[in-house]
Amino acid sequence: MNVSELETKLEQLADEAVGELEGAERKEDAIQIKNRYLGRKGGVQELMKLIRELPNEEKPAAGQASNRAKGTIQQAFEARVDALEKAELERRLQSERIDVTLPARTPAVRGGHPLAEVEQELISVFADMGFDVAKGPEVEEDFYNFEALNFPPDHPARDMQDTFVLEDGRLLRTHTSPVQVRTMLAYEPPVRVISPGRVYRCDADVTHSPVFHQVEGLLVDEDVTFADLKGTLHHFAERVFGPGTPVRFRPSYFPFTEPSAEVDVGCIFCEGEGCRVCSHTGWLEILGAGMVDPNVFEAVGVDSDKYTGFAFGMGVERIAMLKLGINDIRTFFENDLRFLRQF
Repeated sequence: MNVSELETKLEQLADEAVGELEGAERKEDAIQIKNRYLGRKGGVQELMKLIRELPNEEKPAAGQASNRAKGTIQQAFEARVDALEKAELERRLQSERIDVTLPARTPAVRGGHPLAEVEQELISVFADMGFDVAKGPEVEEDFYNFEALNFPPDHPARDMQDTFVLEDGRLLRTHTSPVQVRTMLAYEPPVRVISPGRVYRCDADVTHSPVFHQVEGLLVDEDVTFADLKGTLHHFAERVFGPGTPVRFRPSYFPFTEPSAEVDVGCIFCEGEGCRVCSHTGWLEILGAGMVDPNVFEAVGVDSDKYTGFAFGMGVERIAMLKLGINDIRTFFENDLRFLRQF
């Protein structure tokens, strides 16, 4: 066999392969056809064995002819696979076609859970004032939940919070203040964070739940005063309860703040006239606050001679009950669709 005859056979083989590939109905069939012609034992490879019989001066031409045949078959294979894939995609798109002109189903429950909505509102209010959101674990160490917050082991203030204690000595956090401790240990002042999240206490009645939600705030910087705290909470009250909402501060006690205060707003139901909801006082308690106690700064390594700060904390359920006129905290956790659909 001379080089011309070999070139002719390679061209015929390539034409034969192209014809078979054009008739392939599946990608798997195309792969089998290609392997039959271009595989290690394929038709092209078998013809290439004949090159050994050619004179040396004809071998380059035979090699070029072989490469042309391989290229023709490979191009035909790729074109057929591409066509098959496009056809398959078109079939799938047609089978999955949706008539977007049909009316949508009305969702059974509109909006989110009222607690989630109120919590997000509180976060947005403080975010607008420059507070970052910080989160921490719900299963806490005693150091973060009590000791660093000026609750020594024998401190009577620990009795203010009925705590779920685990077998390994850890506990379910009773407030989100441990997040503030972790933040001050991790970052140098200035610090401005809020810490929303679930907390746990042994309470269960119409105004208390063993699991509830808090949003606590912390600001630490140089020259922070009680006036800064009052201005922050006045702005918060007006954003949440409306412009002109009256706010008052009453002296109170918390182990981790000194001085401490309970914060009330004018009753949003009777506008200060006195009603059953506010026990005829004209005021509604919404949160606790105060200046960070120097003992807390000492526990987390913050220089209390250089820095001061304030902290505050509120129950999301308490704010939601006031804003939405709900008188039983347990309603939030019963998953009653008749209740949830109202929001």
